[in-house]
Amino acid sequence: MHFIQFLDIIKIMKIYQTKSAKLPGTDWREVYKRSFGLYKQIKRKTKRQPYIRSAYFQKDKIFLEIFWHHLHEKQNFRDKVRRLKLFPAVIELIQNSRIEPSCIENPNKPKELLYRFTGVTSDKELFVVQIKKEKKNNKKWLISAFPAKR
Repeated sequence: MHFIQFLDIIKIMKIYQTKSAKLPGTDWREVYKRSFGLYKQIKRKTKRQPYIRSAYFQKDKIFLEIFWHHLHEKQNFRDKVRRLKLFPAVIELIQNSRIEPSCIENPNKPKELLYRFTGVTSDKELFVVQIKKEKKNNKKWLISAFPAKR
């Protein structure tokens, strides 16, 4: 795909451009060490559940625990590494993006809304971030992040 076409797609689709690149490496331990290091920095700032504040949700907290549980449930190491490499860009997108995501009601649990944000890393990798919002108490959780198919 040509670079000019790619920029046109970003303008049309309302995609957030991050300054973060994907983490380098292909080995699980190497990528995990860097991404979990970033997570530990975030975790150190609170005594309770680790969270980041979201620009789109008017600085509401987005909790990060479910993301790590979801990641460790995956059996495929390649898939885990693929998702972990995006972690710095995911954090940046959540903290800074004011672009409206797609939103649907969770088909399995009608008491939840699922938000899907689309972003692109500085090295032009398209990715999707999924956030779950509980209707009852307005809590928001980072569920998943994965590279998007072009």
